[in-house]
This record gives sequence, C-alpha cells and structure tokens, in this order.
Amino acid sequence: MSSQNLRLLAPRPAAAIPLKPDAPRQPLGRHLVQSGIITPGHLIRALQLQRTLGAPIGEILISEGWANHEHVQAALARQNDIEQVDLDRHPPDPELCKGMSYKFWLHHGVIPWQRQGDTVLIATDRPDRFDWVRDALSDRFSDIRPVLASDTQIEAAIASAFSVRMAEAAETRVAEQFSCRTWQTGNRFRLCLALIAMVGMLMLAPATMLGVLSLIAIATLTMFVTLKLTAACMHLVNHDRVTAPAPRALDAANAPAPRLPKVSILVPLFHEKEIAAALIRRLSRLTYPKALLDVILVLEEHDDITHATLNRTRLPAWMRVVRVPSYSGLTTKPRAMNYALDFCRGDIIGVWDAEDAPVPGQIEHVVDRFSHAPPDVVCLQGILDYYNPRTNWLARCFTIEYASWFRVVLPGIARMGLVVPLGGTTLFFRRDKLEELGGWDAHNVTEDADLGVRLCRAGYRTELIDTVTYEEANCRPWAWVKQRSRWLKGFMVTYLVHMRNPRQLFADLGLWRFLSFQAFFVGTLSQFLLAPVLWTFWLILLGYDHPVQTLVPNGVVYGFSALFVLAELMVITIGLVAVFSPERRFLMRWVPTMMFYFPLAALAAYKALYELIVAPYYWDKTQHGQAEAELSST
Repeated sequence: MSSQNLRLLAPRPAAAIPLKPDAPRQPLGRHLVQSGIITPGHLIRALQLQRTLGAPIGEILISEGWANHEHVQAALARQNDIEQVDLDRHPPDPELCKGMSYKFWLHHGVIPWQRQGDTVLIATDRPDRFDWVRDALSDRFSDIRPVLASDTQIEAAIASAFSVRMAEAAETRVAEQFSCRTWQTGNRFRLCLALIAMVGMLMLAPATMLGVLSLIAIATLTMFVTLKLTAACMHLVNHDRVTAPAPRALDAANAPAPRLPKVSILVPLFHEKEIAAALIRRLSRLTYPKALLDVILVLEEHDDITHATLNRTRLPAWMRVVRVPSYSGLTTKPRAMNYALDFCRGDIIGVWDAEDAPVPGQIEHVVDRFSHAPPDVVCLQGILDYYNPRTNWLARCFTIEYASWFRVVLPGIARMGLVVPLGGTTLFFRRDKLEELGGWDAHNVTEDADLGVRLCRAGYRTELIDTVTYEEANCRPWAWVKQRSRWLKGFMVTYLVHMRNPRQLFADLGLWRFLSFQAFFVGTLSQFLLAPVLWTFWLILLGYDHPVQTLVPNGVVYGFSALFVLAELMVITIGLVAVFSPERRFLMRWVPTMMFYFPLAALAAYKALYELIVAPYYWDKTQHGQAEAELSST
C-alpha cells in the first residue's frame, strides 16, 4: 500500500500529554460508569470497538446510543477539571475570533471565548488535543486555558463570527479561469445576437441553412454515437462490470485490519418537506461504523420549509445540520456544498441527494477501494438507479436511460481513461484533492460534470465502483423537462467555460480526451437542440426532397440514413444489455419506446438555451417525494 493511502487510513493522532501532568486523569469511561451513565459491559464493548476504529471513546458511546452528548461532556469536564460553558447563552468575544482565520478554528475545533486578565479562554470539545492548540497560538496569545463546549456550539459560533467571509469564499472557491461566475451580460448578449443571426439566415435562405444545419447535426451525432459505441464495446469485452474491482476480504490471520477513516457525507436539502424521515430511515441502514460516519444535512439559511421539517425530526448522533448563510442571492447546490466542506470532519468526502437510498455496505466498498487505488484515483462514482420504475412509462424510460449510462457507457468511458462527466450523487473524493481542485463551481448548475472535467485536466482519474444508490425517477412530464433543462444548461455552461482557451484545454487533456470532451458535450447538446433538423429527414422516407440532397451526393444521403438506423439500434441494444439483470428484466419490452422518450429533451434543450441567456445561474429545483407508494417500501 502506498504511503499516501496509509496516510488516508491512519487516524489523526491525539495528544497523549495531559493538561495537568502532575495530576493523572481517570479514564473517561470510568467517569461514566461511576456516574451510572453506562454499564461496565457498555464500556468493554466500546473499548473493543476503539481498537478497530481509533475513534474517541465518547464518540463511540454516543454513536452506539449508550450515552448522550450531555453526559459525555459533563464527564469530560470532570476528567480534565475544566469549566463547561454554554456558547449559545454566552457567545464568544468577536474581537478575539479575528486573531486567526476561520479555517484555523475549524481545523482545530476551537474558538476563543473570553479574556480574563492576561489569560484567553479557548472553547474546545477535545481537551486531549489542547496542547496542539496551545503551541499553534503561542505567538498570538501569551497565556491560554481551555474551557469545554460542544462541537456543534463551537462550529455555530465560528459560522456566526465569519458568516460573510465564509459565504463569499463558498462562491469563489474555484479559480476564476475554471468558473462560470464571469459569464457576464456581454457574453449573453453576444450569444443572443448569434441566435438572432441564425434565425435571420433561416428566414432569408431556409433551404441552404437547413442543409448546413443538417450536416452539423449529422457530424455531431456521428461523434456522439462513436463515443457511446466505443465505450459500450470497451465495457462489454471486459469481465468486470465497472472499472474498480470488488471489495477484497482482509486476511485477518496474516495482516491486521487497517484502521478505518472518518467519512463525511454531504446531503444538500432545499424546500424538502416530504423526504426527511425517509432519508434518515434509509441512511440508518448503513453498516459503516457510526462513530466514523459524519452525515451533514446542508440547508439554506432562509429555507423555512426544510428547517420546520427537521425541527420535528430527531436526528441520530452521527447526523448534523449545517446552515448556509445568505450572501449574494445565489442559491445553488454547489455553493451550499462548498460552504459545508469546511465543516466536514472526514478524510473522504461523499455526496448524496435528498431522495437517495444507498445500499447498506456502500461506505465500506468506497473505503476499501480508496485504500487500494493508485494515488491518481481521487474520485469514485457509484451506480445510480431508480426505486420507482413501475410508476409510469416516463419512470420506466428514465430507469432504462440511467441503466444504459451508469452500467454500460460510463464504465467504458472511465476504463478508457477519458473525461468522466460525473453524476450529481454517490460521489466520493479524497478530501485533500477535492480541496486542491477548489471544490465545486458555485455558479454552475451541473457542478458534477464540471468537476469531472477539472479533475481530468489536473491529471487525476475517476473510477466507477460496483455499488448502487437508488433515487426517485422523475415521473411527471413537466418536472422531467425542468430537471433535464437544468442539466443541459449546465452542460452548455461547462462547455463554454472550458473552451475559453481551447489550446490550453488540449494541452491539459491530450488528443483523445480532448476529442471525447467534444464528442460528449457537443454531441449531447446538438442531438437535442438540432433534433427538429434531424426529424426533417423523415421527408425523404415520405418521398419529398430534402435540402441536404443539394449539398451532398445521394450515396452520402443514404449513408446518413444508415447512421440514423445505427443510432437507434445502438440505443436499443445498450438499453437491453443494461436492464438484462433479473430485477430489471421487466423493462426490456419498454426499451424500443425510448425513441418516443428522447424528444422530450428537445423541449428541455430550448428551455435551457433560453435560461442560459436570461438566467444562467437559476437552479430549477426538482421536487422529491412524488413516488410515495414505492418510496414507502424501499
């Protein structure tokens, strides 16, 4: 195992020197047993878990439900003989907080509370690590002393003291040359002029312009078909279903099991009033040790709907809420995740959506793969599937589309080492590399695809892992169009941002990755924006002349017809392969109807183009909780 992987798996060391060396401290567990909070049996089981997990004994007891946070805090105060303070009733001195950056306070989990003479009282929830803080602040404060506060109160105090600075940083985390935040009015005006000019040319010379657009549509369709067909073949000729191998069993007789890392999962929520209870129920099925699981529900500050919902819900100890302050009026998922990233406590960062239902062993699979993967694999993408394919025809087609993409095409793209346009959920990153990349572009409404491109440009790789997260398939036509229009608008933005400097993009990606980037983004967008142009080829089958026949020989036109047939056969074949598993085989008879499903995306594409001009950063929210019947059985 490489040294980098060992660092990833190794727990963060705790300071072994007590705060008062001349007064030996009684173990925390003994304090809790003597107080009657836990039984000796609970303590023995917690100590056994600690040998494997490396987590603090208090966190293990809380996560297992054997003690609550208040009891552990009181025992910590007695153990270390320090004062316990309530930061909600007595907030920290804001002037003292300015001494260091918010990143420093978050990293150490402390915040200055009050000054008493020459002594500064520092609130901490880990007194055993306070010597680190003492050394780091020796140049700032002449004398410091710890007081005990809860981690949630400390983080809330940091967020309050630095709210404006942290909100601004969340919007500008990605370097300007890789962000779409500079998409100004001038860019939109030029795009609008180009579209007006195209419409004008169609009106002045409709036959010629239609022929030219037909050639463009056919060329981009050829690129897209080639990419998908090559990726599908690459995947099918290999025995592994995805790029990453299955988890490996540890040989307990010959090698000790490595200590597991802490994993933070971001779950952005917005206007969710139906999903909270189901989300907690699904995530509670995870089998990863709860003491090493850090699930963060990310909420917008003024999202009263979700706030009210969660206030009525009791969260488990390993799940917490981070509220994202308002700043400039921008309300997007990537901005919220950028803000919450600084509050994460794990070495691996994951992303799930509000309606997600991951398989119970998903985190173990992710941790195992990261421990064995080469250092350049910094992202793992899981398979997305739907738990309500029987709702209606639209849900069935959506399920077939996702199965085709995540089970056949995307693994082939990843296997070839090409640019992997990430999905928005079931993503897992090495934290240090995610922070190096600048997190997510707060202004891009498909922050996942954009991050996949930036990741590849930086020389890193994405692997697909054979673990499934189930989502709710959008089963209402207009809701489907709104969701798809957001994705397509994000693809447009991502393409325009990375093509600002094509020469640099080519240098970063190399020839084949550069061509795959063009094939995916240009091919995806053109097949929907130019779909009406492709539909005009039905005129030939009906015996009418087509303008393209004046531009190319008849033999070429017949070749175009063969391409259309190949494209449809490819969609059907990939769809049949993707749903061949026993649990999805009932969808096979619906695969041929996909030709009636994709035209909906043409409407979504024009909605996306309109919004690109008038509202490029607008996030068209997808409403969850529509598939109640199947949801309740998941």
